Amino acid sequence: KHLFKIFKHKYFVCKYCFKTGLYWRGIVHDLSKFHPKEFFESVKYYDGKRSPIDVCKEKNGYSLAWLHHKGRNKHHHEYWFDYAAPLKAPVIPYKYAIEMICDMIAASKNYQGKKYTDMAAYYYWNKVRDNCMVNRKIQGFMTEVFETLGANGEKYTINSKYLRSVYDKYTKKKEKEDKNEENSEKNRN
Repeated sequence: KHLFKIFKHKYFVCKYCFKTGLYWRGIVHDLSKFHPKEFFESVKYYDGKRSPIDVCKEKNGYSLAWLHHKGRNKHHHEYWFDYAAPLKAPVIPYKYAIEMICDMIAASKNYQGKKYTDMAAYYYWNKVRDNCMVNRKIQGFMTEVFETLGANGEKYTINSKYLRSVYDKYTKKKEKEDKNEENSEKNRN
């Protein structure tokens, strides 16, 4: 059953990544789930209702499968967080940010089944985003994408033109603000 859940999840992520033009990201998504460290722990804690990693964390306080997974998959915001770096949460590159969006939608669809609506990923994101150590630009990007998905559906939202424009809006806007601030500082001197 767990293996079927993995394949179903990969199918959804692949479908969404293909819609955005990220074919390779869709194909290689979550391949580490087949590594023995991840696979056997996930089989042990699988209940079909939610991620076996969450079940394992509740029972043990941690998950070796999760530690292995997040360290190898750049579509997880936890991959990018480094408490010892000057910029603790950098801007996640476009292809991984899009894969992260596709992953959250696919996970919502996979675990909610017939109860899934286009608002599901937004509700999940709203619940976890304040505890995520993610760059605020990426946080804004993800929030807008999930709001749009809930309001306008997959066809409007999951495509490269829309996603690129929203990503650029959040990641380029701050760069422009920083340059403007730098220029006005130079003009004052």
